[in-house]
Amino acid sequence: MCDGLVTLRTTNILRPSGRPAAMDFSGTWKVYSEENLEEFLKVVGAPQMVSKMRKDIKPVIVIEQKGKDFTYTMKTPVCSQVHSFSIGKESEMTAVDGRKFKCTVREENGKLIAESDKFTSVREIQGDEMVETITAGSVTFISRSKRV
Repeated sequence: MCDGLVTLRTTNILRPSGRPAAMDFSGTWKVYSEENLEEFLKVVGAPQMVSKMRKDIKPVIVIEQKGKDFTYTMKTPVCSQVHSFSIGKESEMTAVDGRKFKCTVREENGKLIAESDKFTSVREIQGDEMVETITAGSVTFISRSKRV
């Protein structure tokens, strides 16, 4: 753990100014705050039962990042969902309610941006938190997590 921190600090010091650092999303993250979850689930068409069940659950997210390849696991007491994707390639993912959808993730200024026909997600590291902002229509859902 300490070696990674020293390497990250060294990289930040030696990085030419004006270029963003590569973001390291790898790790286990505990969601502690969610804004507009129910409204978001409604606008993307999730069944009411899923919305009711999900509103009281704060998931744990495990991200494994190997270059441009990611494995993203969302764990809840009810179920776990695993998504694998590569930056710049279209992937099939599964929504909270089990529906499949196509999505392409790109990296832009250290942020992971996922776009589908129903939403746009921006995931970024802000200090010691990971923040995901998902916009679907006129609704914006914000999820905040801390590394555990």
